[in-house]
Amino acid sequence: MAAFYIHPSALIDAGVEIGEGTKIWHFCHVLGGSRIGKNCVLGQNVMVGPDVSLGTGVKVQNNVAIYAGVTVEDEVFLGPSMVFTNVLTPRAFVERKNEFAPTLVRRGATIGANATIVCGNTIGRYAMVGAGAVVTHDVSDYALVLGNPARQIGWVSRSGERLGSDLTCPRTGEKYRESNGGQLEAVAPQ
Repeated sequence: MAAFYIHPSALIDAGVEIGEGTKIWHFCHVLGGSRIGKNCVLGQNVMVGPDVSLGTGVKVQNNVAIYAGVTVEDEVFLGPSMVFTNVLTPRAFVERKNEFAPTLVRRGATIGANATIVCGNTIGRYAMVGAGAVVTHDVSDYALVLGNPARQIGWVSRSGERLGSDLTCPRTGEKYRESNGGQLEAVAPQ
């Protein structure tokens, strides 16, 4: 029995690392030098660019392209048809491969369907980017951002629940507090 599953229609280039328990579905293409962690799921028609790193437990929904310069940490959810960019000022007739701006998606973050992440930004730990949002700047840990351009409208817990004024997760009871710098941190993780 194989340590991972690759659908027969998927194309996996040489030099790719795939972790145990990972599933790669219909019409995916994983380019050389990429690393996909354990227990990941790549939905239909996903492209993982060269030298991309996906952590453990990453869920990539259908029709997502993860370009060179993008790093995705553990337990990230990438919604259907969300978009990463890797060049700030692209032109078809100007070669800019040496100008890729790195993008980092931190542990546990969620990026909703049809959202766009402009390169050069970091999506913080357990942040939630709403469907259709256009991220043009860094997103703080636990932040909930929506709109075009994306703006923070609140906080979410580690389990993805919107936090009220008491900053207590309604699902788990986990408590949070705002630091002096306007960031959110867990008080007593469950």
